[in-house]
Amino acid sequence: MSETTREEAIKIMAGIVKDVKFAMLTTTTAEGHLHARPMTTQEKEYDGDLWFIGAKDTEAVADMRARPQVNVSFSNPDKGTYLSVNGTAELLEDRAKLDELWSDFYKAYFPQGKEDPNIQLIKINASGAEFWESDGKVRSLFQMAKGLIKGEQPDMGKNDTVKL
Repeated sequence: MSETTREEAIKIMAGIVKDVKFAMLTTTTAEGHLHARPMTTQEKEYDGDLWFIGAKDTEAVADMRARPQVNVSFSNPDKGTYLSVNGTAELLEDRAKLDELWSDFYKAYFPQGKEDPNIQLIKINASGAEFWESDGKVRSLFQMAKGLIKGEQPDMGKNDTVKL
């Protein structure tokens, strides 16, 4: 673990999250298997909590209700940024928060709009995270090639693990 403060980590994480449209949310199934699903990243500033809108009748929500430990991963290979957040899922009913997060994009999943009784707010209370930052694909490829030629460990950018 590094010297990165919580505030510094949240700022770095916010920079990664804002550029990723879809995250992968991993739950544990009743059989004990890990199952990852794409979730739409909310268009709001990351402040330490992750929010998603899901459906009450899905396996993912059932998994979180029974086993709330989850992981959410973000990837932007073009920018060379990656983030893995572990935490606890909380299933909430909060009309004000739904109003804040809602966009017409969700009508494809919830035809009745915000009034759809199947809507489930999912809040991920982060416990810890690991992030990777590099200068992007070209620099990373150059560093890997240089490492192979010289037989040295390539400089792939910044990697840090933080407790939140």
